Amino acid sequence: MGGSGRAPANNGERLSGYDVVVAHADSTASVGDAVVRTRQAREEHESVTLATNATRAHGAGNRAIDEEPDPFRTCFERDRDRILHDSAFRRLAGKTQVFVFDEGDHFRTRLTHTIEVVQIARSLARALGLDEDLAEALALAHDLGHTPFGHAGERELDALMAPWGGFDHNAQSLRIVTRLERRYPTFDGLNLTWETLEGVVKHNGPLVPNRPIPLAIAEYQALQDLELASFPSAEAQVVAVADDIAYDTHDIDDGLRAKLFDTDDLLEVPLLARIFAGIDRDYPGLERSRRVHEMERRLITEMVRDVVAESSHRIADLAPQSVEAVRAAGGLVAGFSQAIAADERAIKAFLFPRMYRHRRVMQAMDAARFAVRELFGHLKAHPEDMPEEWRRGLDGAGEGRLSRRVADYIAGMTDRFLLVEHARFFDSTPDLR
Repeated sequence: MGGSGRAPANNGERLSGYDVVVAHADSTASVGDAVVRTRQAREEHESVTLATNATRAHGAGNRAIDEEPDPFRTCFERDRDRILHDSAFRRLAGKTQVFVFDEGDHFRTRLTHTIEVVQIARSLARALGLDEDLAEALALAHDLGHTPFGHAGERELDALMAPWGGFDHNAQSLRIVTRLERRYPTFDGLNLTWETLEGVVKHNGPLVPNRPIPLAIAEYQALQDLELASFPSAEAQVVAVADDIAYDTHDIDDGLRAKLFDTDDLLEVPLLARIFAGIDRDYPGLERSRRVHEMERRLITEMVRDVVAESSHRIADLAPQSVEAVRAAGGLVAGFSQAIAADERAIKAFLFPRMYRHRRVMQAMDAARFAVRELFGHLKAHPEDMPEEWRRGLDGAGEGRLSRRVADYIAGMTDRFLLVEHARFFDSTPDLR
């Protein structure tokens, strides 16, 4: 219906099958050429606009607990929204990427990293004709299971949990979205679609036979087959490469801010040397902060363009005609070219000793591991010191079940909250600065 129209006396007017309600009987509601885009209409649009190898919302959406489809959102939009409103997602704001929470306001957290991954993943998915909403959902969920204090906290929990299946942040992400979140009246977790769960578990590639299967993934696999031996969807693959791009660029930025190295040191990396040479040619005498930002911008741009070009070549060679063909392809359809992959490895090789193993970082992470270890031991010995909802059902529990409950509780903490809890039970808390 176009233009302005006077509402009927019952204050309702039909627009593509839905009522437009106005406040008063003598009001007019101008809707112009508005069209209500239902889920079904949008799924039909996807069928002709997405690449043949993309995951399609139509025909997907199987959940462990059946639910009525949403009238407007696709199943992957619904997954994305559930993850976005999840308390575990909000807590990423207080979790370390590399630097601890109180070293500065400009360093990345797990949340800011996740937002950057989302942006890059959506750009890649859009360019390759993939389902952007599935890519976004996977990017939002990919770090949900990370512990406080980054990989240091994860390594400590993994060591402490070694007798009971260890600890793996990817498996913990699965536990969060299938068990630990308790928001809905009829199920635990978020009841995400099979495609989203598969991508959360397999975005870094097949688990079988390449690596030991973490306990939480093995347990869930017994309930719902995630096809652990196959490759993930193309959407999951672009999330994995977006994760690498975001890591490389923001770790360079954070390392420069922390003065762990300077821009002259970055010239040791051939790709960065080429980028800086181009900047200096185009903008001679550019001030340092703008020069650094332009380097990061060009680095992301070059990597994204490389992934789009390389992935297009792989898809043309493999010619997968469905997402099932992507899973059976025997290799990744999305990734860096050999040249940029070598450049990306050189960036990581540069960052490893100068940042990830820098004395300042290692001292803070050693102190963080100590705090995790002490708090874990205390809560195992005194589970009554956990909140009531975390103690529930532990009466008579064996050591393995108790240990997993404590690990789940600690893994969900922010950096700051872990130190606050540690200070409740111990006379001194490690200084992480």
